[in-house]
Amino acid sequence: MKFLRIYKIIAVQRAYQLSELLPSHKYAYWLKLISKCLFWVRPKAKGKPVGERLRLALQELGPIWIKFGQMMSTRHDLLSKSLTTHLALLQDNVTAFDGQLAAQIIEKALGAPLTDYFDEFDLTPLASASIAQVHAATMKNTQIPVVVKVLRPNIKSEIQADIELMYWVAEKLTTSVKGGARLRASEIVNNYEQTLLNELNLRQEAHNTCRLRENFIDSQVLYIPYVYQDLCRENILVEERISGVSIANIEALHRAGVNLPLLAERGVEIFFTQVFRDNFFHADMHPGNIFIDISDPQDPRYIGIDCAIVGELTHQDQQYLAENFIAFFNRDYRKIAQLYIDSGWVPEDTHLYDFEMAMRDVCEPIFAKPLGEISFATVLFNLFNVARRFNMEVQPQLILLEKTLFYIEGLGRQLYPELDLWKTAKPFLENWYAEQMSIKTFIRQVTKTVPMISRLLPELPSQLKSQQRVNQVLKSKLDHLSQQLYTVQRRQLHQSYILTAIIIAVIALIVLY
Repeated sequence: MKFLRIYKIIAVQRAYQLSELLPSHKYAYWLKLISKCLFWVRPKAKGKPVGERLRLALQELGPIWIKFGQMMSTRHDLLSKSLTTHLALLQDNVTAFDGQLAAQIIEKALGAPLTDYFDEFDLTPLASASIAQVHAATMKNTQIPVVVKVLRPNIKSEIQADIELMYWVAEKLTTSVKGGARLRASEIVNNYEQTLLNELNLRQEAHNTCRLRENFIDSQVLYIPYVYQDLCRENILVEERISGVSIANIEALHRAGVNLPLLAERGVEIFFTQVFRDNFFHADMHPGNIFIDISDPQDPRYIGIDCAIVGELTHQDQQYLAENFIAFFNRDYRKIAQLYIDSGWVPEDTHLYDFEMAMRDVCEPIFAKPLGEISFATVLFNLFNVARRFNMEVQPQLILLEKTLFYIEGLGRQLYPELDLWKTAKPFLENWYAEQMSIKTFIRQVTKTVPMISRLLPELPSQLKSQQRVNQVLKSKLDHLSQQLYTVQRRQLHQSYILTAIIIAVIALIVLY
């Protein structure tokens, strides 16, 4: 199965003539060579721009490849405008499946005709993406405008083929590449698989959307639409239809007089609020999922949809990340190195001075640029890259975070190229960290434990006595076992002496006679 998938990938690459995009690398050389051997594969989209050919190829390969294209479409600092313009069509303009089929799937899921729930249902989708497509509708009787999201048919089998291939590649990386075990590639694929399986469960997306909405219910910077949970099923989701301008439509935002510097800063603020205040962040923030409420252009508000992929961190990871960023802002490389060791991300016997110097060599040149030109995502990548030279294990729980930061920075710079992420992020992180270390937070944490302590305290003397009795019984049993072991060992020793004597006697008899 996986070899058929590899063949499909190479064949699609040849069909759309994408060899020019491959890097100058020995593996790319072999890929080009194998591709040339597939002389029977007919070319497609001949004469089309390379960006369009790339988009069509990713679309033909399926959901996982489409998601990669969505992510890269936001990085105008890494790819040419021609490529990002075409890749942007993957955000919500993937080829749709038949609207009549969508209606049949929805009716089967609801167990009733569409007319029982909706007065109107548009068979032409509003948008179509890698996993699902969305149809406009109005609720029965109330006339409330909603959207109905429906999964693509047979989508799970398409994804599973690529997941199996990713597991195979991960296994080869682990066993064939020096230091491959530290990559934890199989664990990363497993995390990604769980993320995708969650995305294929629209009930889970409904739950995520409700939780994000609750976190920002009174917010002036982010709005999350209302979900009709009683109409949601594993393969359909019904939620409030929002009205806004796509964040990808920069021209429309300019025409409306939107305060783009403020909008870009608010995007960064939303990200850090989700990660550090709520520890629950939208991890699929490509432009197809973000709209802008421009009713007040000088006070614009984000609208977030498609909350299928979300991320969470442990409190320890939150704290170490915040301290890492703050230390980097302050160019305190010794602190960064010590944090990596304390967190267990690199071995505890790592030489602190050497690690600090390596961090300094990589990061100091970054500060030669104006702060507004420094890539936050690149900084995080460089820090992890240096750490990997010192045997850092890849942290799978941070992959979603890196991907989300990649999106956020790309969008922010697209809105406002002079965006200074440091100016926005540093005070937020310093305030969050100071609050975590405050007496107020300490008292709040202690207060949370008081009910549990008050329940356990009356039982403590009896539990201690019970533990003492258990310890006495265990000691008695251990003493008894120890005595038995000693007796067995002595018996075995005596037996070995006798056996040795017999063997020596037999040898002596053979020699003498």
